[in-house]
Amino acid sequence: MRSAPLIRRKAIVLGVLAFVIVAVPARADSCGKSRDYILSNATGDLPQKPQVYQDLFKSCIDTLAMSNVKDAFVLKAGAIAVIPKNDGVAATASTLAQFCARFRRGTLRFVARRELADAANVARAVEMSVAGVASCRRITGSG
Repeated sequence: MRSAPLIRRKAIVLGVLAFVIVAVPARADSCGKSRDYILSNATGDLPQKPQVYQDLFKSCIDTLAMSNVKDAFVLKAGAIAVIPKNDGVAATASTLAQFCARFRRGTLRFVARRELADAANVARAVEMSVAGVASCRRITGSG
């Protein structure tokens, strides 16, 4: 009779693990899709080396864990773009501060509401401009 509670606990643990395994890749999908699109559709005109996009992918995955980030993806220009959960000034400033503390050499671009349709299409999303976006180096004064 002791095995019934043990089996029940194992079932609960497996259920939680299955949920985590299914849920995490769904959020990381934009990071992977954007990186893969950039690398597979490159016609020799990539502004960065392929390793830079691999590193950006890892940064993108880490960025998804930030509390105000709804989705994130890699930009061809060599930055991370995020769709914030809350696009208020205080919320985005906090997200930028977290990002720059974690990725001192990174560049973060927020996707505006009017750009959400472009962000939904990976081919258009990766081409989003970073013109006028300050890098963390510039923001922190370290370069």
